[in-house]
Amino acid sequence: MAITVVGSIAFDTVATPFGRRERMVGGAATHFALAASFFDEARVVGPVGDDFDEAALALLSTRETNTDDVERVAGGKSFFWAGEYGWDLNSRETLDTQLGVFEAFQPKLSAASRQADVLFLANIQPALQRDVLEQCEGPRLVALDSMNLWIETARADLLDVISRGVDCLVLNDAELRQLTRRPSLVGAAREALTWGLSAVVAKQGEYGAALLTADGFFALPAYPLESVVDPTGAGDTFAGGFVGYLSRHLDRLDDEATLRRAMAYGTALASFNVEEFGTDRVARLEADELHERVADLQQMTHFDHARVELAR
Repeated sequence: MAITVVGSIAFDTVATPFGRRERMVGGAATHFALAASFFDEARVVGPVGDDFDEAALALLSTRETNTDDVERVAGGKSFFWAGEYGWDLNSRETLDTQLGVFEAFQPKLSAASRQADVLFLANIQPALQRDVLEQCEGPRLVALDSMNLWIETARADLLDVISRGVDCLVLNDAELRQLTRRPSLVGAAREALTWGLSAVVAKQGEYGAALLTADGFFALPAYPLESVVDPTGAGDTFAGGFVGYLSRHLDRLDDEATLRRAMAYGTALASFNVEEFGTDRVARLEADELHERVADLQQMTHFDHARVELAR
């Protein structure tokens, strides 16, 4: 089995109150693959330019991530993003965006990537997501991310992609409300489930994430950290952990307990991501560390309930 992810591979320059880093390897597909590779083979599809050197490719290949479908565009420059965070790390200011080779990106999937059991459509234009979905040969699980720009400018295309066999929608809570035009998180998720989805995941930044299915509601807080350095890529890392865990349990996708464990692994991985700049922490993360943090989450969110007689 394998997971195909289609999305951006980039260089990021990030400034936070805790420092500044220039031209780190980043992008949605990168962060997703580094997390998903704990569970299964991750196959990355996306374009890079001549500036994406062997060291950058080696980082992308961490834990044997497959880069056969990384398209090297001769004479081109890789996608570049620069941003700055203040003390409120939930918000950021974009200082520069250079699409480079990503501007003319037309996804080209090898036979192995088309035949993967799991497909993650990262945040790219809905028309490209549809093209990828049409290339793939019956994946057993399809998850999709998007952003406010595409909801504003290409909502019809995005809804069309979702209707073509997407199983799980992974958005932040504001994007979910914007897409469904429902003011409450639960109401928005319930609306989205009527579109044929099996699950909706709402990312909520430092407040954690929520999972909604036809059978119920589940939420986890973010893992409590004393120090958060750089939240860039945390949402994609969460998605990589969530989808990656499910890729190992494709025969139990309708099991609430399996989905909840996937949420825990996604949450734990995202917590490591924010501890250092860019991909630094997740790239050197060990499996035992991940399991320990998931166990911590289990302990922190469990309590015994005994009925008590109330005064009134």
